[in-house]
Amino acid sequence: MSGGASPTEGVVLQGTGGVWQVRTEAGETVAASMRGRLKQEGRDVLKLAVGDAVRLEREPAGEAWAIAEILPRRSRLARRAPGGAWGERVVVANVDQVLVVFAAAQPEPNARMLDRFLVIAEANGLAARVVVNKEDLVPEAEALALFPDQRAAGYPVHHTSVTDGRGLAALRAELAGRCTALTGPSGVGKSSLMNALFPGLQLRTAAVSASVNKGRHTTVGAVLHPLPGGGFVADTPGLREVGLWGIAQQEVAACFPEFRPWLDGCRFGDCTHLVEPGCALREAVATGAVRAARYDSFTTLRAELTEG
Repeated sequence: MSGGASPTEGVVLQGTGGVWQVRTEAGETVAASMRGRLKQEGRDVLKLAVGDAVRLEREPAGEAWAIAEILPRRSRLARRAPGGAWGERVVVANVDQVLVVFAAAQPEPNARMLDRFLVIAEANGLAARVVVNKEDLVPEAEALALFPDQRAAGYPVHHTSVTDGRGLAALRAELAGRCTALTGPSGVGKSSLMNALFPGLQLRTAAVSASVNKGRHTTVGAVLHPLPGGGFVADTPGLREVGLWGIAQQEVAACFPEFRPWLDGCRFGDCTHLVEPGCALREAVATGAVRAARYDSFTTLRAELTEG
C-alpha cells in the first residue's frame, strides 16, 4: 500500500500504548494511531475497543496509518470498570457469542460465578456457550453432572480436554466463521484450549500475574485472533472481578432465560420477584418448574445491583 492510497476498513485486533493493530480487508495487519480529532470529540464518541470496525487513512506523511473513524457496533461485551470504579469497560466489540470456560477441577468449578458470566452475556444480548475443560482430571460421570441448572436453562455445555482431545472437533465447528469472546476465571485453561483447537494461534498461556490481578496494569486487555477459515476469537484476561453494568434492577430477572415465561404472570406489574404475593416466578420455583439454585443466583445479583 503506497502513500496516497484510498481509505480502507479493518478490524482492531489489539492496542498498546496508543498504537492499535488493525487487520485490513486485504488480510494485512497494520499499526495505526487514533486520529487526533477522534480523541478530542468528547464522551459522545465511542471509545475504541478491540473488535471495533474502523476506517483507516494514511497520515499526511504518507506511510503511517491513522484510525479516522470508528464504525457503528452491532454488539459488545462490557463489564464494570475494575477496582470498584463506576463506569463501563467494553471488553470486546462486535461479538457473535460468548464462550465461558470453567475447569472440571483445578480450580474447582463455581456455578454461581458461571451465572454471573451468563447474566452479563444476556444483558449484552449475546448467545453464550459453556465449556467444561480439563475433563480428564475427574471421572467422566462427575464432569457430565456439572452445571445441571445451566443446562436446564438451555445453555449448550461442551466437555473438552486438551490432554486427550475430547470435544475439540465439536467445539471448533461452533467457533468457525463467528466472532467469539473467550472468558472465564483464571487458570481454567482457556488459552491452552484455543491453542489445541487452532494450532498456530499461539494465545498467551502464562497465568495473569498477581500484580496484574490487583489492578496495577489496567491496560491488559483483550486480543482478537483471526481464525483459519474465517472468524475471530477474542482472548480476554481472566476476569478477577466481573461486575454487572448497564442492567437495571428490574431487568435482572429477564437475564435468566428460563424465568421469562413467568415474568408476565405476577399479580403486580412491578413485581420484584422477591417478596410479593402472587409472584408467578416464586411459585414456579416452589413447584420445581424453575431451579432454586438459579433463583438464588438471581436474588444475589439483584441485591448486588441494589447496593451499587
